[in-house]
Order: sequence, then C-alpha cells, then structure tokens
Amino acid sequence: MRQRSLSNTLLTSKLLALTLVIAPAYTIADVSKLQLDEQITVSGLSSGAYMAVQFHVAFSEQVNGAALIAGGPLYCAQNTLATAFAHCMGKADTNPDLKAINTYLNELEQTQLLPDTTHLKDDKVWILHGRADTTVNPEVGKALVRQYQQWVAPENLKFVADKSFAHHFPTDNNAGTACDVSEPPFIANCQYDAAGALLQHLLGPLDAKADTSTGDMLELTQSQAGSLMAKTGYAYVPKRCKAGEPCQLHISFHGCKQHVAAVGDAYITQTGLNLYADSNNLVILYPQAAPSAFNPHGCWDWWGYTGEQYITTQAPQLQAVMLLVEQLMAKD
Repeated sequence: MRQRSLSNTLLTSKLLALTLVIAPAYTIADVSKLQLDEQITVSGLSSGAYMAVQFHVAFSEQVNGAALIAGGPLYCAQNTLATAFAHCMGKADTNPDLKAINTYLNELEQTQLLPDTTHLKDDKVWILHGRADTTVNPEVGKALVRQYQQWVAPENLKFVADKSFAHHFPTDNNAGTACDVSEPPFIANCQYDAAGALLQHLLGPLDAKADTSTGDMLELTQSQAGSLMAKTGYAYVPKRCKAGEPCQLHISFHGCKQHVAAVGDAYITQTGLNLYADSNNLVILYPQAAPSAFNPHGCWDWWGYTGEQYITTQAPQLQAVMLLVEQLMAKD
C-alpha cells in the first residue's frame, strides 16, 4: 500500500506563507480541530475537470480518486492554446494525441516532475460527458477514458456517456437551469444527482444527503499563487467535522466563468456536494481561479498560461491548492 504522507510534499516555509481568513464567527482554533484523513479525492467541471486530472496525477501519492465532468486528457493542449482549441474543446474533428502526450509524461516522470503513474492503479475514477455537450466534444471525454484505462484497474473506472446533457454540472436540484442548455451558472436541473453518483463511486456507500446544508463556509486566502488565482477560496465544513469528528477532504474545481466573482456562491452551494458532506463527514474545498487579460473567463490553467510546467508538481496553481490542503490538515 503506497504512503500518503503530506509531510514532504512542499516546503514548510511555503506553508507558513499561507493563512486562513476566517469569517467573524470563527477562529483559527476552530480550524485546528479538523481531523482529516490524509487520503484526498477530487472532482471538477470543464477546466476544473482538466485541473482535477492535473492535481490527481501530480499528487497521486495523496489523491486516491477523481471525478471528472466534461473534461479531457492530461496535457491535452500540449502547452499551446491552438492545440487546446483544435483538439480539446468543441470541434467535431477533435483528436487528442495520446501518443505524444504519453511521451511527454514519461519525460516528466524521468525528471521527477511527476510521480510514477503506477501510483494511480488502485484509484477510483468516475467520468461523465454529456452527449449534447458542444463546448467540449464527447470525443474528448472518450480520450480521457482511454488515458485513464492505461493507469487504473478496469473495475475502478466508470464512464457515464449515455446522458443527453449539455455542458454543465447536472443535478436533481429544481433551481438549476434547463438540462439541454449551457449557460451561467452552469448548474442544471437534469433530475440526475451527479454529486451523489461521483461521491459514491469514489468513497463507497453513502448516507442519504441532508435536506439542507447546516455547516459553515470558510474563506481561505490563496496568496501563494499571487495573481494566478483569486485572493479567496472556500471550504465547506460540516458541524461534525468542525467539532473534531474524523472527516475526509474532497476538492471540487469549478469550470470557466464559474468562479465566485462570476456566479456568486452558485458553484460552492448548489451542486449537491455540501448536502452529502453534512451526512457523510466530508470537508469540501473550493479553490478559486481568477480572470485576467490572458484568462478572461477565469479558467484553471490547462493549456499553459501560468508557464510550461503547469501540469507538474512545480505548477503554481497546483502548489497553491496543495498548500490549502496542508493548512486544513495541519494539526496542533
């Protein structure tokens, strides 16, 4: 069984540079009571799915499951926006080059910029791609499945490809948009509980979700990545986790145009993840990307706008998110 210690992931000096900004009702002592398992799961939508794959592979000794909605293969864009548009998004003739991608990933492993992909073998992976998605062609999702088939045991990989969903996070929430359109906040009423389906695959049998969320939403500073991320991220903490009961951490990456500055609290409150968190002792971390001149829609970096090492353990966004994880997991 592989080791999942976080102690050597990043320099302690970097950890000290990151602090939690707690809403007035909370204190640092409240956060220090969190008793989080060192095994992490991740999920994401669209650019958040790309980011979740990057985080999964880069920190595969800590992450043991990933759920990916409307995303594509790791390093699909191959560090160029032209390739991203041509082969990783909505074009009908899209064709991600998995052979070239594998060559590059092997180079990163050999130079220790990525861990060995053998760490992924026992991980659970859940992939959903709507048949009516015109933003990211379903063929891109199939390429992501083929990529993971190289790495994980067949029984651990689930691909949901029979739903006529547009490009969004599908829910059974009547407050969502229509299921056949892709529009803000990109959370749709499809009478399909994606949050429950993905968490059950990653974690096993779940208790029924709560009727309403009763936990606390904490604000976290993301200063380590500077202008490459928003100043503030969020973590949903159920009451039982806040009280010190053992809990597990799940990281959820929003999609483009879905950060808090664009859609308010929709993504961090309406996917259904928090309802399962309350009844299953989960803390949900919601990191936040930020719009900029070179990233106007606030997407996570899956094509190289933060630098050529954007998928490696040295990537600034990946490191910043791991610092948030280490802060939440820090013990007294």
